[in-house]
Amino acid sequence: MIATGSVHSWDVATAVDGPGTRFVLFLSGCPLRCLYCHNPDTWHMRDGHRTTVDEVAGEMAKFRRFIEVAGGGMTISGGEPLLQPDFTASVLRRAKELGLHTALDTSGFLGARATDELLADTDLVLLDIKSWDPVTYRRVTGGEVAPTLEFARRLSAMRKPMWIRFVLVPGHTDAVDNVEGIASFVSTLDTVERVEVLPFHKLGAPKYAALGIPFPLDDVPTPDAVLLERVRRQFSDRGLRTH
Repeated sequence: MIATGSVHSWDVATAVDGPGTRFVLFLSGCPLRCLYCHNPDTWHMRDGHRTTVDEVAGEMAKFRRFIEVAGGGMTISGGEPLLQPDFTASVLRRAKELGLHTALDTSGFLGARATDELLADTDLVLLDIKSWDPVTYRRVTGGEVAPTLEFARRLSAMRKPMWIRFVLVPGHTDAVDNVEGIASFVSTLDTVERVEVLPFHKLGAPKYAALGIPFPLDDVPTPDAVLLERVRRQFSDRGLRTH
């Protein structure tokens, strides 16, 4: 297992990134370039801080008791944590040694890099399925959807709990057929505990400005209540617990 990785930051948060209060470790580096990404400062590994697994474990240990009482755990996010699979595996192992519930927040695009050992130390996978239509997926992310779908099937076969995440972007990911495709696929997976429909927002726009990068969706509105309800209903109509 690798001893160091490129880390952007860490935080302690409640009600996001998994159940309960969580220590969230954000790694640097991501192979995708989602148009709605709100953390462009995590795109490049070179911009992160070289950090040892021992340092991360030390920070997790500081919050261990608080996290346990709050029914939480540790989530490793990014960027994309599977861009650094050995470091991610090492951090997950140390979190389990501390007795913490673990979650992996990933697009699944690099799911093939997740070893069975890494996943054995992962209690929950937060899987972002960004689109169903391959053309839309490429336009929105710059990548391919097939690896994510294959990873989802593998997790289901392993009986690994999943929370599916879908970012709703008006005019980009909101087509009825696109949503229906995701909902239909997710309903075939045996271990999905919930689907989170995440409304597009512009909270990351100041980061783009600070980096001197144009925000690609500056003119796109946030979803209204009617659209949000329609999309959530498409998932719930498939028998999926939807948030």
